Amino acid sequence: MRIISGKYRGHQLVAFKADHIRPTTDRVKETLFNKIQFQIEGANVADLFCGTGNLGIEALSRDAKFCTFVEKNPKSLTITRQNLEKLKVPSSEYKIINMDVIAFLKSYQGEAFDIILADPPFTEKMAHSVMEAASVSAGFAEHTIMAIESEKKERMEERYGSLVRYDQKDYGDKYLNMFCHEAALKEENNE
Repeated sequence: MRIISGKYRGHQLVAFKADHIRPTTDRVKETLFNKIQFQIEGANVADLFCGTGNLGIEALSRDAKFCTFVEKNPKSLTITRQNLEKLKVPSSEYKIINMDVIAFLKSYQGEAFDIILADPPFTEKMAHSVMEAASVSAGFAEHTIMAIESEKKERMEERYGSLVRYDQKDYGDKYLNMFCHEAALKEENNE
């Protein structure tokens, strides 16, 4: 597992043994970051179910301003911390929150994120629940975009309240789904 682009490009992340983690593949990660490349610089990012910190660190490497890593698994939190320390990411660029992601989204009161990255545990089929929580979260505003991975056979709607899926890419056993606020989609279509 490595960082693909930016200031940490080519750096390997720490090796780990943890059955509960299945990191986003380089192929999916590259597609995802190609889709958000013009929104990433200076962005306030959330990496939900951060696992190893792979996606959030990639965002920071590509000049995101700040990343909030959210994870409840202690082993994953340790791996994320080790990766941030290994790459010497300044502590002023991130915070780590030990919390259930759905509870985090529902209770969040801070500044809305520019980009939300979510890779829920593949064994739990919870992308639908995450999107329901995101649709009522203060973390999601009209300018926010969200990328969420989902298993092929799990429930995933086209729309959650005012959040609309505007793109979906097929990766065999899973999808990469891109959501934004309907107002942003209307604005883009009117240009």
